Amino acid sequence: MSIDNLKAALPDYAKDTKLNLGSVTTTSSLTDQQLWGAVLACALATRSARVIAEVAGEAAAALSAEAFKAAKAAASIMAMNNVYYRATHLIGDEQYGTMPARLRMTVIGNPGVDKVDFELWCLAVSAINGCGRCLESHEQVLRGSGMPREQIQEALRIAAVVNATAATLEAEAALVTV
Repeated sequence: MSIDNLKAALPDYAKDTKLNLGSVTTTSSLTDQQLWGAVLACALATRSARVIAEVAGEAAAALSAEAFKAAKAAASIMAMNNVYYRATHLIGDEQYGTMPARLRMTVIGNPGVDKVDFELWCLAVSAINGCGRCLESHEQVLRGSGMPREQIQEALRIAAVVNATAATLEAEAALVTV
């Protein structure tokens, strides 16, 4: 199970995705934990069983058990938060933004890994899930912690490429049955 298997499975028309998948996983300035936590959290956010299975093996080899669990927690908590905060934003009534969410999210305060790494993973998952409010919030925390924009951009690139990989492979699987 590996990134190489995903690259090999991508069809010819997705050559850019294939090359980008190789690039984001081999030329990153992120730490290994930041990189593989982001790749794993993003894979989980795509909900593609194939992408999750292929990424999980490689991520498990690069991450501690705690970091692997925290990346899964980032995907899980953002699956909830992205829906809630995107919805309160899209409704357009600013009062919803002042109301307490009343959703348990203690993992954000104590993720079991460096807070910056967890925030980076949450940002990447929020990009896949399309929550502008969460993107803004996590980007502000990361910038406030001193993370350069270039590294934040890397997490966004990882999200984009992992999502494109999942979308392409899921579409190809569906087309086989047509």
